[in-house]
Amino acid sequence: MDSIRIPIGDYVETVVDFLLAHFGFFFNWLDSVVFSTVMAVEGALAAIPFLVFVLVVAAGAWKLAGRGVALFTLIGFFLVQNMGLWDHAVQTLALVLTAEMITLVLGLPLGILVAKRSSVDQVVRPVLDFMQTMPAFVYLIPAVMFFSLGRVPGIMATIIFSMPPMIRLTALGIKQVPEDLVEAGHAFGVTPSQLLFKVELPHALPTIMAGINQSIMLGLSMVVIAAMIGAGGLGSMVLRGVQRVDVGMGFESGLAVVILAIFLDRLTQSLGVRKTKA
Repeated sequence: MDSIRIPIGDYVETVVDFLLAHFGFFFNWLDSVVFSTVMAVEGALAAIPFLVFVLVVAAGAWKLAGRGVALFTLIGFFLVQNMGLWDHAVQTLALVLTAEMITLVLGLPLGILVAKRSSVDQVVRPVLDFMQTMPAFVYLIPAVMFFSLGRVPGIMATIIFSMPPMIRLTALGIKQVPEDLVEAGHAFGVTPSQLLFKVELPHALPTIMAGINQSIMLGLSMVVIAAMIGAGGLGSMVLRGVQRVDVGMGFESGLAVVILAIFLDRLTQSLGVRKTKA
């Protein structure tokens, strides 16, 4: 059986070596752009005094998601600060926000294209299946090969891991727009771009928000895993707790991740609900 073994791994390594040899300049440029972006986001978040940040965020949570989420935000963020993990939480938040911004920029147009073109759907769907079923740790390998260690490969792996729900739910939302609305738009003589931005996207917005919510949750889980390649943040504290077999450190850093995840989840869910009611 060894004589007929297909060397898939060797083929993949050949492709990676080819990309690095011929497109290394592009990966270097992408590395600098993503690194500058995440550092700008992290710097902006870190420049806000903790008390001001928490009060503003809690007020926004109250308006968008209600009193319960606002109270949870106050208690949860003060607990993270009390555990001495606020700086790490800011790093994690910056990583998630940067990854989600890029995911949104790439995933939203691709989801629209999938909904509009059946040929694109047939090509993209198996790729998304592959991306969603591949173990998360595998994404760390090419990310390190293309971008070395640090925040950038962590963000790139997070983008790949969290993009499928963004694309799928964007396409689903566009496809679920009632035919009578589309026909009414055509009857009024709107252009395809007007139909998209004034009819289809507003109607699909709750479903798109659900895609954003899911991609953020997946991104947060991947950011923690990406600490293995130097992404930093709360994931690094979780990893340190595992390496030292320090139950207290592992639990505290894991609890901080949970608090951040619940906050982001409730906030994005509430945005989707508000859009549905509107």
